[in-house]
Amino acid sequence: MRPATAAAAAVTTVLGLGAAAVAAGRYACDVALGAPPGRPFPGEPRLTVHSADPDRITLTRSLATLRPGTYGIDGGDGLHAVVGPVLDRVPHAADTVVRRLERIESGIPAAGARVRLTPQLHRGTPETALAVGYEDVQIPGELGPLPAWLVPGARGTWVIALHGLGTTREHPLNLVPFFHRRRVPVLIPAYRGDPGAPPSPDGLAHLGDSEWRDVDAAIRYAVRRGAAQVILHGFGTGASMALYAAAHSGVRGRIRGLVLDSPVLDWEATVRNLAAAHRVPAPLLPLAVRAAQGRTGPHGDRLRDAADPGGARVPTLLFHGPDDTIAPWGPSRRLAELRPDLVTLTTVRDAPHAAMWNADPVRYEEALRRFLTPLV
Repeated sequence: MRPATAAAAAVTTVLGLGAAAVAAGRYACDVALGAPPGRPFPGEPRLTVHSADPDRITLTRSLATLRPGTYGIDGGDGLHAVVGPVLDRVPHAADTVVRRLERIESGIPAAGARVRLTPQLHRGTPETALAVGYEDVQIPGELGPLPAWLVPGARGTWVIALHGLGTTREHPLNLVPFFHRRRVPVLIPAYRGDPGAPPSPDGLAHLGDSEWRDVDAAIRYAVRRGAAQVILHGFGTGASMALYAAAHSGVRGRIRGLVLDSPVLDWEATVRNLAAAHRVPAPLLPLAVRAAQGRTGPHGDRLRDAADPGGARVPTLLFHGPDDTIAPWGPSRRLAELRPDLVTLTTVRDAPHAAMWNADPVRYEEALRRFLTPLV
């Protein structure tokens, strides 16, 4: 082969490999950041229902079904139910686990049904799910109107509750009864990409880096409606949105405190973990991160700035634990260690991402009560 021909062949091969790498990276990025809201995390195993009685359900034995606490289960044909603690003393086969069946909200958990666990217990609105009065409101957002639920209360400090990836604004309904008993108003907004809200311009989640501007809009709306100050309570990427808002919002002076459940504090690690959970092959994971950076911007640097311990200004309560396979909890520990004057970490074990309340609702709410009492 002549030198010129060989060089051309080599260039063609390199370009072909480069194009393939770009395509693979874009695919992995889409898988990691393009999942629609409300779809359970792919890292959660699909489980088989073996049997269901009025007060108990038998599921495939796994680390997921052995977790302590209370979870929703979602399946085909609109199935949604709530399961409670493991019932160890009930006879069952060695490859199954029996849990208390708290209630069935829709569908039938028939034998053979395939289900996933989810931290989201409720379907519907505050009224239909919890018999709590609320108001449907529209928040003027950067991309268009954002639908939200406003649960009224007598106090001047409001909570703005922010769901994360894999759930919808129904997820914060888990804690509405807690706030409602304490007469704390709760604003639960949808944000870009959610059902009923404007889509993200590129169709991808930015793990809080663009979505925080919808939080800024929610704070401004709460202030217009009479809130003297707000507490941002976020789950997963919702917690990262809260951090961005606390660092950059033009009305950040109204933020009285932050409650961060499973916060995404390491952008690159979370993108890798999301792609891996979707079974993206390991060699493609670095490409997924690079493609995400190329398509959505250098979020890692901005997130580190937003979560800089030196920039913390308001009391912050962290809920996180070592079993979160989506958002590493090491950065949460370091944040608490570096700012013990403002940041309190409640370590929750045996809990997946954004499910710290589910693992131990009583302990979670007691920590939350102690944190909120001097702030509201």
